[in-house]
Amino acid sequence: MGISHYLKEIGRGKDGARPLTQAQAADLLGQVLDGAVSDLEVGAFCIAMRVKGETPEEMAGFLDTIHQRLNLLPASDSATVVLPSYNGARKLPVLTPLLALLLAREGLSVLVHGTPTESKRVFASEVLQALDVPALSAIKTIAPGEVAFAPTELLSPALKRLLDVRRLLGLRNPAHSLVKLMNPVRGKSLLVSSYTHPEYALSMAATFERVQANVLLLRGTEGEAVADARRAPQMQGFIQGRRVLHDEGVKGTLPSVPDLPKDIDAASTAAYIRAVLDGSSPLPASISQQVAHIVHLTRQL
Repeated sequence: MGISHYLKEIGRGKDGARPLTQAQAADLLGQVLDGAVSDLEVGAFCIAMRVKGETPEEMAGFLDTIHQRLNLLPASDSATVVLPSYNGARKLPVLTPLLALLLAREGLSVLVHGTPTESKRVFASEVLQALDVPALSAIKTIAPGEVAFAPTELLSPALKRLLDVRRLLGLRNPAHSLVKLMNPVRGKSLLVSSYTHPEYALSMAATFERVQANVLLLRGTEGEAVADARRAPQMQGFIQGRRVLHDEGVKGTLPSVPDLPKDIDAASTAAYIRAVLDGSSPLPASISQQVAHIVHLTRQL
């Protein structure tokens, strides 16, 4: 079915737009990713979905499509933890690399994937580079105890192009949600996914249940998949889409907050991460708890 038919359904405004079925959503995104539509139609798709919002059924369809097109990493000898990293640091240091290195220290294979989506933030890729973890240039198996960073364009050049539409339109599109839901790894793996607003917790959980995913879901730090060092966020775990863990967390700021670096540039963040890893700075309790939950969930895979 041509994209114009779908645009008529999803482009009727917030109240008039009609949701797509999972199969329709898969077909629509497939046309966008495969370059079968014009730039104008891509823009119309992005704006229409931004106004309408995605349903769990539509996100499941988008996932069906992207998983068919991803350059998947081979299975590892250990469970692989997948950490999407697309938001970066705005006010707080981006500690996704700290989470990744802590998990690797537990003997897990860890994949961080992402791309800069804005010009004025510090991204995990920069911090990882400062920690001597360079970006992959080819698909490879991640060894147990290893952290690897895969740029989005290595996993899917078409998905990277869709993410880059934000720089032209100034608006997020379904790709920005999709990258936090997809799993680009074969074999036993656990996705760590995050949300920025509480209402997304419900829709993301419904999507994970629908696609029978293995996930730890939490409200992360400025949209990153790492727990806020100042708080104890709610965390939910899913194995094959079935909820197996529910940590309520604690509302508000913790009574004891660790000293985080005042500067959030890559070098300062990397220095802080090294200090935590060698024990000269304390590990934030919320990140320690997140590591424990992830290890627990990987043992159920």
